[in-house]
Amino acid sequence: MGGVAAVSLTGFAVSPAKAETIWQSLALAYANNPSLNAARASLRGTDEGVPQALSGWRPTVSAAGSIGRSWSDSNTGNLNSVQNNASISLTVSQTVFAGFRTVNSVRQAEAIVRAQRESLISTEQDTLLSAATAYVSVIQDTALVSLQRSDLAFLQEQVRAARDRFDVGEGTRTDVSQAEARAAEAQASLNSALANLNASRAVYRQIIGIEAKNLSADTGIAKFVPKSLDSALKTSETKQPLIRQAQHLVDAAIYSVKTAEGARLPTVSLDGSLSRSVNPGTFFAENVDSASITGSVSIPIYQGGSVSSSIRQAKESLGETRLQLDVTRDQIRANVISAWGNYQAAEASIVAAQAAVEASKLALEGVIEEQRVGQRTTLDVLDAQRELVTQQSNLVQAQSNRIISGYQLVSSIGGLSATDLGLRVQIYDPTQHYKAVRGKWFGSRTPDGR
Repeated sequence: MGGVAAVSLTGFAVSPAKAETIWQSLALAYANNPSLNAARASLRGTDEGVPQALSGWRPTVSAAGSIGRSWSDSNTGNLNSVQNNASISLTVSQTVFAGFRTVNSVRQAEAIVRAQRESLISTEQDTLLSAATAYVSVIQDTALVSLQRSDLAFLQEQVRAARDRFDVGEGTRTDVSQAEARAAEAQASLNSALANLNASRAVYRQIIGIEAKNLSADTGIAKFVPKSLDSALKTSETKQPLIRQAQHLVDAAIYSVKTAEGARLPTVSLDGSLSRSVNPGTFFAENVDSASITGSVSIPIYQGGSVSSSIRQAKESLGETRLQLDVTRDQIRANVISAWGNYQAAEASIVAAQAAVEASKLALEGVIEEQRVGQRTTLDVLDAQRELVTQQSNLVQAQSNRIISGYQLVSSIGGLSATDLGLRVQIYDPTQHYKAVRGKWFGSRTPDGR
């Protein structure tokens, strides 16, 4: 009777022509994941803040019309009259100067767009990390199911052998019962492993959008992992999208303060209007045409304290965003250090688990041989088998942890984007929609025709 063969993640690679690689799965998640597509839609909505701010430079045009009828009764002249009247007007208003509020509002909106783009990159990396984790989880749980099936087959063979020995008077009923108990335990473990695999496949389907079939165990993330902790920290300082997002939010808060301060400055506007009034009476009709151009200057003196309060509020918000930038930097640094430690620990765990598996295999083989000559009991074989299965499970989990921690480390430094990974997918260009709507003066249809 032989022991259970060693099982690892790399033991489940299939033919490259048929295997679905992790890069293909990541590409599918990049293109189809609903959370990522929702973040893209959110960015497109944020883009509209810029043309809204730019509208402050543009004129406003309005038209008005009225029509009516009036009756009058003169007691002195005993004259009754009925008069119809109608009017139409066109008004154009152009703000010439608004205390630099328009220019600062535009710059604030642009900074918010840049921040939202970084948020999209962060969502992209979170999505790809979730996809990679789901991919590796399916492989891990598949390996554990195979391991439990092999363990069950081994224990069922032990049950058969124990019964045979009992039938010929070389064993005891206790040996048979012990073997049957371990086989039942293995069946329960297999059922649990199958349940975990089904859950992993469901998560895979949720994140990536297709069923998990023929996954390749080649998850080569090692080439993207930084060579040292110092290198990882330096890269995260400039590449991490959450840090860049926080920096752009500081810029937006600065322009928000300037916009609020602009309410203290004068506003200069130019207004023009054209109008026609038609008053057809009972005996004659009168048409009146008029045109006017008016320049006006409004100088704020006191606004009840609301403007001063808005300025103070904007300054406090600016202070908050600057503090939040420091918090984000510290959090990213902690995440990188933690991810680096987890990756190093996972590599060390694999070495230890491999040694434990080899030792457990030798021990099981030795116990089986000693059982054959009567120096070991069935329980000794069952215990040795349980230890081997435990160590093999630890090895599978250690290999899975190393891969996942590698992706977490790359994500923590900001390097888990589709561009950085070189995924074969159409890269989403966030500037395309921005350029399409930035200069729009009118039109309610979106660039894609909605």
